[in-house]
Amino acid sequence: MALTDETLADLALSRSSLDRVAGERGRPDVLAELLDEPGTLVAEVRGDRMRVATDPTAADGSLGLVLRAPEPEDRTRLAVHLGRDGAGTAYVGVVAPEEPAGEGPDGSSAGAGDPEAGGWLTLRQAGEALGPRDAGVFTTALALAHWHATHRFCPRCGAPTEPVEAGWVRRCVRDASEHYPRTDPAVIMSVVDPDDRLLLGRGAHWPEGRFSVLAGFVEPGESFELAVAREVAEEVGVAIDSARYLGNQPWPFPSSVMIGFAATTRETELTIDPVEMAEARWVTREEYRDLLRSDAIRTPSGISIAKRIIERWLGSTVESVVGGASRRW
Repeated sequence: MALTDETLADLALSRSSLDRVAGERGRPDVLAELLDEPGTLVAEVRGDRMRVATDPTAADGSLGLVLRAPEPEDRTRLAVHLGRDGAGTAYVGVVAPEEPAGEGPDGSSAGAGDPEAGGWLTLRQAGEALGPRDAGVFTTALALAHWHATHRFCPRCGAPTEPVEAGWVRRCVRDASEHYPRTDPAVIMSVVDPDDRLLLGRGAHWPEGRFSVLAGFVEPGESFELAVAREVAEEVGVAIDSARYLGNQPWPFPSSVMIGFAATTRETELTIDPVEMAEARWVTREEYRDLLRSDAIRTPSGISIAKRIIERWLGSTVESVVGGASRRW
């Protein structure tokens, strides 16, 4: 099966369904107003986790975020207006302190959970099982929490900054300069040779068996397509012939967006950059299936665009090859 022309649809972290209602952010008291409204739904972030549980309305037993009404403590916490759903209900993300193990709100550890049963889970653990609304809420709230935590001081003068615009801007208390959440674009790409083999690489610090497609950040003044060509050349010494856009999704680990491409090359001899790569190899579809069945290779996580790019080339899901859950990272 050769590469298809279809783009990637329904990527796990690109399914947000909320209206961000950016026009509401400029009201100075909007967060106070929303936290006074009992009908507001609060999404609480603790570290890199949010609380999830089995969704009783879902026939497939998928997970849903545990959203709650506002609490008095929310007024003293970092809060962000995430948007409204189709019924007009407002969603606010709040960043709460992490609790010691064994002292979670439900009596369990706040730092652990079961990806199938629920609990306090990371986005990597829960993202694939969440519906569009909850995946978008988790992704946005986590990205903004990361940004606020690392931008508490003005890059111009070093003075403290404070959140304004309903949590979407930080303003310097000294020079009044405004600073906005940053998103770092990164390209991620399949590279296929004339024999339809896929190029896989293992990062310099990755464990044995952990392979994925190549990826890298876009540099200033560079188009996405040029970034694809540069990254492939730098990491494995191969010049590509073409790069076709496949799709994109936010990647809040901590602040990226992954832009997927399918690239082709006529070159097969690899010259690996030892600083970036531990090893790289070409694989046929049958070789990749054998590696999966023998548990000799780890696949990227289910929420990643990398897994979808690999499956697009493979012509089937990883799970259908191994007959169940695969070994992931």
